[in-house]
Amino acid sequence: MTSPAPTLPLPGDPPGGRRAVRVWGIGVAVYFVAIIFRTSLGVAGLDAADRFEVNASALSTFSILQLLVYAGMQIPVGLMVDRLGTKKVLALGAVLFTLGQLGFALSPSYGMALASRALLGCGDAMTFISVLRLGARWFPARRGPLIGQIAALFGMAGNLVSTLVIARALHGMGWTTTFVGSSLAGVVVLVLLLLFLKDHPEGHEPPPAEHAGAAFVRKQISAAWREPGTRLGMWVHFTTQFPGMVFLLLWGMPFLVEAQGLSRGTAGSLLTLVVLSNMVVGLVYGQIIARHHAARAPLALGTVALTALLWAGTIFYPGDHAPMWLLVTLCAGLGFCGPASMIGFDFGRPANPPERQGTASGIVNMGGFIASMTTLFAIGVLLDATGDDYRVAFSSVFVLELLGVVQILRLHRRATHREREHHVISRVEAVHVPV
Repeated sequence: MTSPAPTLPLPGDPPGGRRAVRVWGIGVAVYFVAIIFRTSLGVAGLDAADRFEVNASALSTFSILQLLVYAGMQIPVGLMVDRLGTKKVLALGAVLFTLGQLGFALSPSYGMALASRALLGCGDAMTFISVLRLGARWFPARRGPLIGQIAALFGMAGNLVSTLVIARALHGMGWTTTFVGSSLAGVVVLVLLLLFLKDHPEGHEPPPAEHAGAAFVRKQISAAWREPGTRLGMWVHFTTQFPGMVFLLLWGMPFLVEAQGLSRGTAGSLLTLVVLSNMVVGLVYGQIIARHHAARAPLALGTVALTALLWAGTIFYPGDHAPMWLLVTLCAGLGFCGPASMIGFDFGRPANPPERQGTASGIVNMGGFIASMTTLFAIGVLLDATGDDYRVAFSSVFVLELLGVVQILRLHRRATHREREHHVISRVEAVHVPV
């Protein structure tokens, strides 16, 4: 039996409305461009290997370093958002990821290209947490799950641009022109956010931040981590996101072309299917969770089971190549990973007060990127060690899925019990708030 999400407004709940959509839309546009830059390597992996003359392990290092920086920045970024506000952090992020994309375009060597991807990952790390915080400041709390899924949907639209536009531009205009041209999008969104973005609506200013010292940092991190909902959210994000991320970010194109014998055009179409499926499922998941909070864990675990089944069926299919219908089903199923990972934030958000949600979201967001980074590295090493045996290399996915499921089951009861306690307190405060 499912229970509806709380509908009572919290004290100080922002009203939403058209202005909220416009301001939040600018933040989403920044995230949209960051995703284009993040995933552009996914369609350029084979080109990058030729351009820099590197093997599978070295190629995977591009994405591993990018995600290492991204994951390592999540808690600092959460603290920055809580302390400095959304606009300053988003602006800094836009500057860094634009410089990273431009540097990647012009890099004459593998080392400089690595440094550029690290810079891009640093800027990218500042976007999503900021957009989540922006949504929480401009929309009522009950809209949180849907707003989060819609933001992720626009991020996947950025992925769609990579698979459709960047891939075609690479073959039509070449490496330098494609990546330099794409970096101009970062300049456009930076100007927009500097001119029009505001951290919060009038009358909904957050309480003054504490002095930003070591004690404050420790207090924020410790308080967020002590909440079972934060840890559960991190493990949900860890377990659900990484199969789709690994496939889109780097290894999907080589797997479909080299292991499955498809043309680049057909492989690109299948990667596009992952993105389209993600966008559709995101809207469905957002609506379900907004109405039935108890559906969060079943949706997350169901997505893990679906992903594992399709992944196993594809890589262990008897014969040299899996049939097209199975590859199509796999790619459609991988589209569930992104929306399911957003469920992690729906566990972390109600577990923490507004002044700590940036930090908590940073902890949650680390999960999937740590898993993705680990799997990207494992696949690259195993491919080199086994002579490009994708069956062995892709089997590393199951290890992390098993670990994540164990942690989710361990934490779920404690987190939901604690959340019910928070909900009762919020209802009492809402009833007694002065009019």
